[in-house]
Amino acid sequence: MKFIANLLATLINLATLLGVGLAFCVAALTRDLPDHRALATWEPAVSTRLYAGDGAMIAQYARERRLFLPIGAVPARVKQAFLSAEDKNFYLHPGIDLSSLATALWSNVANYGSGRRMIGGSTITQQIAKNFLLSSDRTFERKLREAILSIRIDQTYSKDRILELYLNDIYLGLGAYGIAQAALTYFDKSVDQLTVAEAAYLAALPKAPNNYDPYRHPDRAVTRRDWVIEQMRRNGVIDRDVAAAATALPLGIKPKRQEASAEKADYFAEEVRRQLGSRYGEAALYTAGLSVRTTLDPRLQQAAMQALRNGLVAYDQAKGYRGPIARLPSLDGWQRALAKRQPLLDVPEWRLAVVLSAAKDTAELGLRPSGTEAQATAPADTVAIDRDDNGWALCRLTEGRRRCTPSLDGVLSPGDIVYVEKLEIGYVLRQPPQVQGALVSMDPNTGRVLAVAGGFSYAQSEFNRATQAYRQPGSSFKPFVYAAALDTGYAPTTLVMDAPIAIPDGTGKTWQPKNYDGRFSGPSTLRTGLENSRNLMTVRLARHLGMDLVADYGKRFGIYDELRSYLPMALGAGETTLLRLVSAYAVIANGGKAVTPSMIDRIQDRYGRTIYRQDSRHCTDCNALTWENQEEPVLVDNRDYVLDPMTAYQITSMMRGVVERGTARNVATLGVPIAGKTGTTNDEKDVWFVGFTPGIVTGVFLGYDTPKPMGYGETGGGLAAPIFIDFMKVALQGRPVADFHPPAGMTFQPVDRKTGRPAEEGAPGAIIEAFKPGTGPCDGSCAIIDDREMAELPGDDADAGLSPELREKLLNNTGGLY
Repeated sequence: MKFIANLLATLINLATLLGVGLAFCVAALTRDLPDHRALATWEPAVSTRLYAGDGAMIAQYARERRLFLPIGAVPARVKQAFLSAEDKNFYLHPGIDLSSLATALWSNVANYGSGRRMIGGSTITQQIAKNFLLSSDRTFERKLREAILSIRIDQTYSKDRILELYLNDIYLGLGAYGIAQAALTYFDKSVDQLTVAEAAYLAALPKAPNNYDPYRHPDRAVTRRDWVIEQMRRNGVIDRDVAAAATALPLGIKPKRQEASAEKADYFAEEVRRQLGSRYGEAALYTAGLSVRTTLDPRLQQAAMQALRNGLVAYDQAKGYRGPIARLPSLDGWQRALAKRQPLLDVPEWRLAVVLSAAKDTAELGLRPSGTEAQATAPADTVAIDRDDNGWALCRLTEGRRRCTPSLDGVLSPGDIVYVEKLEIGYVLRQPPQVQGALVSMDPNTGRVLAVAGGFSYAQSEFNRATQAYRQPGSSFKPFVYAAALDTGYAPTTLVMDAPIAIPDGTGKTWQPKNYDGRFSGPSTLRTGLENSRNLMTVRLARHLGMDLVADYGKRFGIYDELRSYLPMALGAGETTLLRLVSAYAVIANGGKAVTPSMIDRIQDRYGRTIYRQDSRHCTDCNALTWENQEEPVLVDNRDYVLDPMTAYQITSMMRGVVERGTARNVATLGVPIAGKTGTTNDEKDVWFVGFTPGIVTGVFLGYDTPKPMGYGETGGGLAAPIFIDFMKVALQGRPVADFHPPAGMTFQPVDRKTGRPAEEGAPGAIIEAFKPGTGPCDGSCAIIDDREMAELPGDDADAGLSPELREKLLNNTGGLY
């Protein structure tokens, strides 16, 4: 008995010591253990996605490409596929699975010394503990800490919450994190559309995605998928027939298709990305999982980029061929050398090629293999080009002079690297234009930006000329000078003298603006002055109004933040962006209401909650549950008026004259009611056209990034307007165009367009003019704005803030504006 008592006492002491030791061990392991409660607020890094107005995705921004999917939206077959592959007892164990640990231990002992990798028998909960809270070190200490954390996690969170964390966090290869993104990446479908075979393949990936890559290791991928299907059968998730049918299927990988709208929307998407970064910060942009519905119209975006590119290429080719973009020193191994060169990825119709031989009438070219990853070992693809199809390239600019040759070998040499495009007539030479430009199209009633083309190619230059380039608008600013006059009591028939002016500048010099054509028309109506873009009339009008008022209108319409009150500014000598100018024209187009340009309609967070909405209008009766003969709900438009609606109609009517009789007569070929204005700056450095119907306003700008003359005679009507026409041909398809409706109270009377006097309707030169109440045409001795005592330009004494550079710029603005 004494022996037994001593033995029991010894065992109790050993157990106590073991317990104390274990307690100290656990205390040591848990002393700096991460707080598992942090998982309650954990949100995975989720992709921010941009969608066009029709729902097509146009861009995605992420550090980890992931879409968050609540566990309630995951089908049972998908959950069971992952549980069968990773943790079949997930809903039964307390965070660690002792039977799996024992199996893993036995397997590791049996494989000891074989070189095989040790397995851990980890549960999904343990993987959560390791991935979220611990390191990936394969040590005994880390495994113990992982087990302790797993038990705590299982006691704190529901099984569904743990599984939700796991299914949204895991990396599944090809850059996809989480099952929602993986379903799109591998099969181009949502999770709820996955078949048993597809779900099993995704469930096969967590252990080693690279080992089961469907492109590099298709046999391994199928074997592992079939193993998962078998586990699902053994666990009773599917029956034998379903399992057999699933294993008989191929992998069926279907990469997510490229959205057509994304090919041309880079400038638009980048501008939205900048706005999101400014609003929420760069970190949130790449991790917050925002769903952004933009205002983009994919059809119009494609038309915008195509119209702008065609216009830039047409202008550039008219200036002649500049030579190859590069040269190969030798044609030996030309395929490999050409494959190393990156083409313009967003202009896929242009192919890089190297000249292999050139003769008088034909040249042989070797094409770079198509695709983003050209294979230098692909079979040689050669084409021939003809002299007759490439006549533009027979002339080239040398030392600023245009020199032409009658043969192709005069401009092409073996080793030249060039671009070619395949047309119906065959392959033709192309060259990236040096001139740049932009196009913006907007809904004038809402400010929704429908399309943005910021340059020839985003791959060539990411600088967005639509939103970032500040340029002189030239005569396209004149409508706002005339609007200021009409708001102040002038009428479209008011006469202004079109005659030479010489204005002292206060330092002994004079400013002498001119009309573009160098001619003078004498007394002319405001309408005639705007239709024909007469600079001298505009200067006189601005002088009578006062440049402070003109500057205020430039600011009121959002064209400028500040505009100095100098007369040359009335001719568009200030600097603004195309987007701001188009927004200002939208105010006129919609009848005078304020317009805030927007590229974002709505932003939702990762849970689908709307956190931003552009449309702030209220509708108190829109959410009625039933109809009880009440009136239809009305959206209240609480925007302020920037311009008198009657003035907006008058200036619109005058700008319709620009299209029908003035500097943009070619736009009338569209055959619908359109108003607009051309703009050309001094020395033809910038050319513009902005035009609108009641439902869409579009602006076009062309110019070199480093301003320089585009050539004598190049104007907004000749360069920008044709691009506008090409775009609007697409934009107007299927879009009914109503006429511009005058506000109530206006009167209409036939007048002579030149003199402004009453005329017989239908008489030569007669038009129907719109008048505000209490105004009308002059029927007698008409006053003429002809101020002979013009104000001086500010001198150094008048404005110490006027720098010599600005003074010189203003004096040089002699009025080559059209």
